Amino acid sequence: MSNRCYYHNTCERFILDTDSHILGELSKHHNHALEDLQKNAWLGQIAILKNALKDHPEAHLFFEYAIPRMGKRVDNVILLGNKVLVIEFKVGTSAYERYAIDQAIDYAVDLKNFHESSHDLDLIPVIISTNAEEGVINFTRQADGVYEAICINRNQLGQLLNEIELKGKIDPIGWSEGRFKPTPTIVEAAQALFAGHEVEEISR
Repeated sequence: MSNRCYYHNTCERFILDTDSHILGELSKHHNHALEDLQKNAWLGQIAILKNALKDHPEAHLFFEYAIPRMGKRVDNVILLGNKVLVIEFKVGTSAYERYAIDQAIDYAVDLKNFHESSHDLDLIPVIISTNAEEGVINFTRQADGVYEAICINRNQLGQLLNEIELKGKIDPIGWSEGRFKPTPTIVEAAQALFAGHEVEEISR
Protein backbone atom coordinates (compact mmCIF):
# COMPACT_ATOMS: atom_id res chain seq x y z
CA MET A 1 0.00 0.00 0.00
CA SER A 2 1.12 3.55 -0.69
CA ASN A 3 1.68 6.19 1.96
CA ARG A 4 -2.01 7.07 1.97
CA CYS A 5 -2.07 6.17 5.68
CA TYR A 6 0.36 5.69 8.57
CA TYR A 7 -1.07 2.34 9.65
CA HIS A 8 -3.86 0.02 8.55
CA ASN A 9 -5.02 -3.47 9.40
CA THR A 10 -8.05 -5.66 9.85
CA CYS A 11 -9.56 -4.91 13.23
CA GLU A 12 -8.84 -8.46 14.31
CA ARG A 13 -5.11 -7.95 13.75
CA PHE A 14 -5.20 -4.39 15.07
CA ILE A 15 -6.49 -5.67 18.41
CA LEU A 16 -3.72 -8.28 18.54
CA ASP A 17 -0.99 -5.76 17.66
CA THR A 18 0.80 -4.29 20.67
CA ASP A 19 0.27 -0.62 21.36
CA SER A 20 4.02 -0.07 21.06
CA HIS A 21 4.11 -1.63 17.58
CA ILE A 22 1.19 0.49 16.37
CA LEU A 23 2.71 3.62 17.88
CA GLY A 24 6.02 2.76 16.21
CA GLU A 25 4.32 2.50 12.79
CA LEU A 26 2.55 5.81 13.32
CA SER A 27 5.74 7.51 14.47
CA LYS A 28 7.76 6.12 11.55
CA HIS A 29 5.52 7.83 9.00
CA HIS A 30 5.10 11.07 10.94
CA ASN A 31 7.12 13.76 9.16
CA HIS A 32 7.30 16.16 12.09
CA ALA A 33 8.96 16.02 15.48
CA LEU A 34 6.81 13.71 17.59
CA GLU A 35 5.60 15.58 20.64
CA ASP A 36 4.19 13.97 23.77
CA LEU A 37 0.80 15.52 22.98
CA GLN A 38 0.56 13.64 19.67
CA LYS A 39 1.92 10.42 21.16
CA ASN A 40 -0.59 10.50 24.00
CA ALA A 41 -3.43 11.31 21.58
CA TRP A 42 -2.57 8.25 19.48
CA LEU A 43 -2.37 6.03 22.56
CA GLY A 44 -5.76 7.33 23.66
CA GLN A 45 -7.22 6.56 20.23
CA ILE A 46 -5.72 3.07 20.19
CA ALA A 47 -7.25 2.20 23.58
CA ILE A 48 -10.72 3.45 22.60
CA LEU A 49 -10.63 1.77 19.19
CA LYS A 50 -9.46 -1.60 20.55
CA ASN A 51 -12.28 -1.66 23.07
CA ALA A 52 -14.93 -0.64 20.51
CA LEU A 53 -13.80 -2.89 17.66
CA LYS A 54 -13.56 -6.19 19.51
CA ASP A 55 -17.00 -7.24 18.19
CA HIS A 56 -16.08 -6.32 14.61
CA PRO A 57 -12.95 -8.26 13.65
CA GLU A 58 -13.96 -8.15 9.97
CA ALA A 59 -13.81 -4.34 9.82
CA HIS A 60 -10.73 -2.54 8.51
CA LEU A 61 -9.03 0.38 10.24
CA PHE A 62 -6.85 3.16 8.85
CA PHE A 63 -4.86 5.65 10.92
CA GLU A 64 -4.01 9.10 9.54
CA TYR A 65 -5.56 8.60 6.12
CA ALA A 66 -4.54 11.29 3.62
CA ILE A 67 -7.04 13.66 2.04
CA PRO A 68 -4.74 14.95 -0.75
CA ARG A 69 -6.99 17.70 -2.09
CA MET A 70 -7.14 19.25 1.39
CA GLY A 71 -3.53 18.51 2.28
CA LYS A 72 -4.66 16.96 5.56
CA ARG A 73 -5.15 13.58 7.22
CA VAL A 74 -8.24 12.26 8.95
CA ASP A 75 -7.53 10.59 12.30
CA ASN A 76 -9.21 7.28 11.45
CA VAL A 77 -11.27 5.62 8.78
CA ILE A 78 -13.19 2.42 9.57
CA LEU A 79 -14.64 0.32 6.77
CA LEU A 80 -17.52 -1.67 8.22
CA GLY A 81 -19.89 -3.50 5.92
CA ASN A 82 -20.70 -1.03 3.15
CA LYS A 83 -20.12 2.03 5.33
CA VAL A 84 -17.12 4.36 5.57
CA LEU A 85 -16.76 5.93 9.02
CA VAL A 86 -14.70 9.12 8.95
CA ILE A 87 -13.56 9.65 12.52
CA GLU A 88 -12.04 12.72 14.15
CA PHE A 89 -10.84 12.32 17.73
CA LYS A 90 -10.66 15.20 20.16
CA VAL A 91 -8.79 13.54 22.99
CA GLY A 92 -9.21 15.24 26.35
CA THR A 93 -11.99 17.57 25.22
CA SER A 94 -15.32 17.83 27.03
CA ALA A 95 -17.43 19.57 24.38
CA TYR A 96 -18.55 18.98 20.81
CA GLU A 97 -17.01 22.01 19.15
CA ARG A 98 -18.45 23.35 15.89
CA TYR A 99 -15.02 23.43 14.22
CA ALA A 100 -14.54 19.70 14.94
CA ILE A 101 -17.94 18.85 13.50
CA ASP A 102 -17.22 20.92 10.38
CA GLN A 103 -13.82 19.25 10.05
CA ALA A 104 -15.25 15.72 10.07
CA ILE A 105 -18.01 16.69 7.63
CA ASP A 106 -15.49 18.33 5.29
CA TYR A 107 -13.38 15.16 5.21
CA ALA A 108 -16.42 12.98 4.48
CA VAL A 109 -17.73 15.29 1.76
CA ASP A 110 -14.29 15.54 0.17
CA LEU A 111 -13.93 11.75 0.06
CA LYS A 112 -17.44 11.45 -1.37
CA ASN A 113 -16.84 13.95 -4.15
CA PHE A 114 -13.16 13.47 -4.95
CA HIS A 115 -12.15 9.93 -3.92
CA GLU A 116 -13.26 7.63 -6.73
CA SER A 117 -13.67 4.57 -4.47
CA SER A 118 -16.05 6.53 -2.22
CA HIS A 119 -18.33 8.01 -4.90
CA ASP A 120 -21.01 5.32 -4.49
CA LEU A 121 -20.60 4.57 -0.77
CA ASP A 122 -22.24 5.85 2.39
CA LEU A 123 -19.94 7.98 4.55
CA ILE A 124 -20.58 8.70 8.22
CA PRO A 125 -18.60 11.56 9.85
CA VAL A 126 -18.02 10.86 13.55
CA ILE A 127 -16.58 13.20 16.19
CA ILE A 128 -15.29 11.58 19.37
CA SER A 129 -14.81 14.14 22.14
CA THR A 130 -13.44 11.78 24.73
CA ASN A 131 -14.54 13.54 27.91
CA ALA A 132 -17.86 14.96 26.73
CA GLU A 133 -21.29 13.97 27.95
CA GLU A 134 -23.06 11.25 25.99
CA GLY A 135 -24.06 12.26 22.52
CA VAL A 136 -27.10 11.18 20.53
CA ILE A 137 -26.50 8.36 18.04
CA ASN A 138 -28.83 9.07 15.16
CA PHE A 139 -28.20 7.89 11.60
CA THR A 140 -29.52 10.48 9.16
CA ARG A 141 -28.52 9.85 5.56
CA GLN A 142 -28.43 12.79 3.18
CA ALA A 143 -29.33 12.48 -0.50
CA ASP A 144 -25.67 12.37 -1.53
CA GLY A 145 -24.87 9.45 0.79
CA VAL A 146 -23.05 11.53 3.41
CA TYR A 147 -24.70 11.20 6.82
CA GLU A 148 -25.22 13.99 9.30
CA ALA A 149 -22.31 14.12 11.74
CA ILE A 150 -22.58 12.01 14.89
CA CYS A 151 -21.00 13.32 18.10
CA ILE A 152 -20.10 10.78 20.78
CA ASN A 153 -17.80 10.35 23.77
CA ARG A 154 -15.12 7.73 24.41
CA ASN A 155 -17.60 5.11 25.67
CA GLN A 156 -20.05 5.20 22.76
CA LEU A 157 -18.10 4.06 19.71
CA GLY A 158 -18.86 0.38 20.30
CA GLN A 159 -22.58 1.15 20.55
CA LEU A 160 -22.45 3.19 17.34
CA LEU A 161 -20.73 0.38 15.44
CA ASN A 162 -23.24 -2.17 16.72
CA GLU A 163 -26.16 -0.07 15.50
CA ILE A 164 -24.94 0.34 11.93
CA GLU A 165 -27.00 -1.52 9.35
CA LEU A 166 -24.50 -3.66 7.47
CA LYS A 167 -24.89 -4.58 3.82
CA GLY A 168 -22.08 -5.97 1.69
CA LYS A 169 -18.38 -5.42 2.25
CA ILE A 170 -15.79 -2.95 0.95
CA ASP A 171 -12.42 -4.20 -0.34
CA PRO A 172 -10.06 -2.20 1.90
CA ILE A 173 -7.05 -2.18 -0.41
CA GLY A 174 -9.11 -1.30 -3.46
CA TRP A 175 -10.84 1.45 -1.50
CA SER A 176 -7.63 2.91 -0.13
CA GLU A 177 -5.85 2.94 -3.47
CA GLY A 178 -8.76 4.57 -5.32
CA ARG A 179 -7.84 7.59 -7.43
CA PHE A 180 -8.68 11.09 -6.31
CA LYS A 181 -10.98 12.14 -9.10
CA PRO A 182 -14.04 14.42 -8.94
CA THR A 183 -17.51 13.00 -9.40
CA PRO A 184 -19.27 13.77 -12.70
CA THR A 185 -21.67 16.08 -10.85
CA ILE A 186 -18.76 18.16 -9.56
CA VAL A 187 -17.28 18.37 -13.06
CA GLU A 188 -20.66 19.33 -14.51
CA ALA A 189 -21.13 22.01 -11.88
CA ALA A 190 -17.69 23.47 -12.64
CA GLN A 191 -18.39 23.46 -16.36
CA ALA A 192 -21.73 25.18 -15.83
CA LEU A 193 -20.12 27.74 -13.54
CA PHE A 194 -17.37 28.68 -15.98
CA ALA A 195 -19.41 28.52 -19.20
CA GLY A 196 -20.09 31.98 -20.56
CA HIS A 197 -18.91 33.92 -17.53
CA GLU A 198 -16.22 36.53 -17.20
CA VAL A 199 -13.48 36.09 -14.59
CA GLU A 200 -15.00 38.82 -12.41
CA GLU A 201 -18.37 37.05 -12.41
CA ILE A 202 -16.80 33.68 -11.50
CA SER A 203 -14.96 35.19 -8.52
CA ARG A 204 -18.28 36.54 -7.22
